[in-house]
Amino acid sequence: MSASVRLQFLLPRLALTQAAGWLASRRWGAATTWAIRRFIARYRVDMSEAADPDPRAYASFNAFFTRALREGARPFAAEGLLCPVDGAISQFGPIEDGRIFQAKGHHYDATALLGGDAALAAGFRHGHFATLYLSPRDYHRIHMPCAGRLRRMVHVPGELFSVNPATAQAVPGLFARNERVVCVFDGEQGPFVMVLVGATIVGSMATVWHGVVNPPRPGAVRAWDYEAATAPVLARGAEMGRFLLGSTVVMLLPPGPWRFNPAWAPAGPIRLGEPMARRED
Repeated sequence: MSASVRLQFLLPRLALTQAAGWLASRRWGAATTWAIRRFIARYRVDMSEAADPDPRAYASFNAFFTRALREGARPFAAEGLLCPVDGAISQFGPIEDGRIFQAKGHHYDATALLGGDAALAAGFRHGHFATLYLSPRDYHRIHMPCAGRLRRMVHVPGELFSVNPATAQAVPGLFARNERVVCVFDGEQGPFVMVLVGATIVGSMATVWHGVVNPPRPGAVRAWDYEAATAPVLARGAEMGRFLLGSTVVMLLPPGPWRFNPAWAPAGPIRLGEPMARRED
């Protein structure tokens, strides 16, 4: 385990995250613009893809982190499931008897990921997964891989470790330990789950139907169930949520003959709207 990962066990991760959330919401005029410019230079953010490329247009870091893309910046694949985010592939593949591969030597349980919901996890016991990492430089909005009707949302309290590759390789069960928001959808090809995983400094997660989910952080599981007649229905490619700064999305797909994009490989870059997977029935 690297020194940077060991240090995370000692740091007050929640306090750091709360402080970062407070700072990111401040509107400090020229000072905010200066900080945004520094961030762009440090992480080599491509502002030519933003709907508004001028750093002065963003009143706060939160507004900058959740910036929209310009029209046409991410064309959508004609068929199959869309990649829901910009970022990099952590891992993907089959779920083996309810176990999800995290990194060499590390698996975690789908039931734990889903907040202890064994009945929900059973439907994905032999399904497929994709774990997608968003770095600080990436576009931070999350989009729908296909059309879906929301069935349930669950906020699961947890740790706030970093979710970068080094931490994923060192901390057992990382994605089932960190704070997360579980979104369960019904689609034309069966149910699917999108898990938004929090991390150190990720001040909050939000969905388009609920708004900011966290904070608050009451320390207990919170769940919202949606009746079919009134549940939000989101189109393929529509925005479904967003992170502040960066984090990870874990996708769960039901059993079936899914074929992932043959160009995909662990640690490889991904872009919103590119092909992710398709059924080969």
